Amino acid sequence: MAPESPGFFAQLKRRNVLRAAALYAGAAWALAQGISQLSPAFGLPDWATRWFVIACTIGFPFWIAFAWLYRFTPHGLQRETDTQVATDASFRHSRARRLDFAIIGVMAIAIVLLASGYFIRRDAPVTATSDVAETTVSPKHDTATVSAKSIAVLPFENLSNDKDNEYFVAGMQDLILTKLSGIGDLKVISRTSTARYAVHPDDLKTIGEQLGVTTLLEGSVQKQGNQVMVNVQLIDARSNTHLWAQSYTRTLENVFGVEGEVATQIATALQARLSPAQTTQLAAPPTTNPAAYDAFLRAEYLLNEVDVSGSFAQFKPALALYRRAVEKDQDFALAWARLSYAEGWLAFSGAEGVDIAELNRQALADAQQALKLQPDLPAAQLALGYCYYYGRADYAAAQKTFAAALAQRPNDADALAAQGYVERRMGRFGDAVASLGRAAILDPRNFSLAYDLGLTYDYMGRYAEGETWLQRALALEPDSFAAKLEYSQAILFRSGDAAQALAALGGDDPRLRFQRSNFLAVQRKFPEAIALVQSIPDTPDDFSPGYSKEGWLGTLCWQAGDKARARSYFAQALPKDRAALDTVQGFALAGIWTNVGRDEIGVGNLEQGLAAIAKSQAILTRTPDPFSSADIIVGNAFAYAMAGRADLAVPLLAGIAPPGSGVRLPYQLLRLYPGWDPIRQAPAFQALMQAAALDPADHAPMRPRTGSGSAFP
Repeated sequence: MAPESPGFFAQLKRRNVLRAAALYAGAAWALAQGISQLSPAFGLPDWATRWFVIACTIGFPFWIAFAWLYRFTPHGLQRETDTQVATDASFRHSRARRLDFAIIGVMAIAIVLLASGYFIRRDAPVTATSDVAETTVSPKHDTATVSAKSIAVLPFENLSNDKDNEYFVAGMQDLILTKLSGIGDLKVISRTSTARYAVHPDDLKTIGEQLGVTTLLEGSVQKQGNQVMVNVQLIDARSNTHLWAQSYTRTLENVFGVEGEVATQIATALQARLSPAQTTQLAAPPTTNPAAYDAFLRAEYLLNEVDVSGSFAQFKPALALYRRAVEKDQDFALAWARLSYAEGWLAFSGAEGVDIAELNRQALADAQQALKLQPDLPAAQLALGYCYYYGRADYAAAQKTFAAALAQRPNDADALAAQGYVERRMGRFGDAVASLGRAAILDPRNFSLAYDLGLTYDYMGRYAEGETWLQRALALEPDSFAAKLEYSQAILFRSGDAAQALAALGGDDPRLRFQRSNFLAVQRKFPEAIALVQSIPDTPDDFSPGYSKEGWLGTLCWQAGDKARARSYFAQALPKDRAALDTVQGFALAGIWTNVGRDEIGVGNLEQGLAAIAKSQAILTRTPDPFSSADIIVGNAFAYAMAGRADLAVPLLAGIAPPGSGVRLPYQLLRLYPGWDPIRQAPAFQALMQAAALDPADHAPMRPRTGSGSAFP
């Protein structure tokens, strides 16, 4: 009688098929880990690991079949049979043991590779343009989650012999970027972020991860005499492979429209959907006048230099060039729009020697002319919105106009930022951080966006998020005194630790020393605070008109209890601060009235001081702006506290954070600052401080400003 054939699972066990499967899987996993880690060193593309895994998956059934049919014996490779009787039990046992040890070894290697890969990726330094880790500057994006329809235009190379043609090269890059931004189906990174990279950088994969894009556009421009050659290439940042490249040879008379051709080719390569309106917009050149075109590119180059340097010296020559452009081509809508924007920005900055009222009037007229020529031009809508924002403080009209620009270009970082700024002015802080956050995705290396997000989160009391954004801002601009000031203030309001906040204020900038004196006063170290302020040069750059050095020294002496010395300082400050009342308007005027009121109270003129504070509050009431008015209101409340008027100070403080505003009064402001000492024991102040202490989140840091805000700590 034939022996009974063993069952299927018994056969799997006897033939060691399960062990063979485990060995195969472990070996494939270990090799995949090794290939993934070694790929960068050998320049292997990203898909090498992926295809290895696919090949292993395909090979797995063949391996299982091999394990079922064959076995290794002391006599070599032999085929198994269902009727084979294993007479050498010791051999079968030793073979199984060897397979077990092999499986354990392979799995151990795979685990070690996985763990080492994690720590290497986590700790590996990344080359950056800042001394701060690049992950702080631009957190890397997971390429698996980044849209394939995303692009950044890197700085173009100037191949011309004449290096004065940099303006032309930068202009071609910017015009291509502008055209791409008009394609709603694309995510396009703003110029502010890409300008921080060098021409033809080496590590494109890292740049793609930092900017959150899958493709990068590189290019070069050669302008020689009347001839222009533009070379562009579209690169897959993940694999460093070329997707498309093209050369364009033109003369200066017919170079117009190259940017539209490039943008159209990119849209095709990335399979971006184009509406009929977008197709028409891409094909339309901004002008066909060579002289107007050249003047416009030169003006744009100068205005971009203002963005980089922060200096306003380039504004006036830029305005002259924009005006030359529209003189040469009165139908040049984009030039009219950019002229309006520059005029409005210059007026808003309050640059010395300019007629602010005339600039605002001209900016509005130029924006309207741009819209008359091209009603759906986003740049014109943006310019008009800033006319309402900068020139009229009409935030509702500005918001409506910015919304019209976003309807045309929903992924425009500049329009999103503008919307966020006006929402913040309207007290809609939650909406503001949403808009600014969307803008930061499209412009991840923009210092101003990082700073303003940190500032806005601080106003909302979300200090952990605020500090993260301010750290990113400092990584981009390590010497920014504004970011250092806000970061230190956030630390104080989050932790109540003045020493920790003081430690974050390194540097010898007079404005940093001013803030350090503020934190020394919080610690009741008045002699050190007074000595530090005395060491700051008494210049208009350090103490703006209306914000006198003597006024701040008087405040510190008053809080230290030295009223006689304080009166002497206030008497010196009063005529200086009053003299500045005729030089400013709006919120700046409200701030100076605050300081005049403080000075009057400090010299003993209580009635005049209270009247000055009332004038400050009246200005704030006429133009509601929770963002700009908060620190001035705190200064007015401090002045009321100097007068011992808790009945006036407490309602002002409570009004900073009305229900539903998204802003709440920070407990540390009330607990730590010595300016409240005259009213600290008043029942109303105690109740206000208790309510702030019960709030789960400290909100709205009020920033004492040097030369541009309240002189109270």
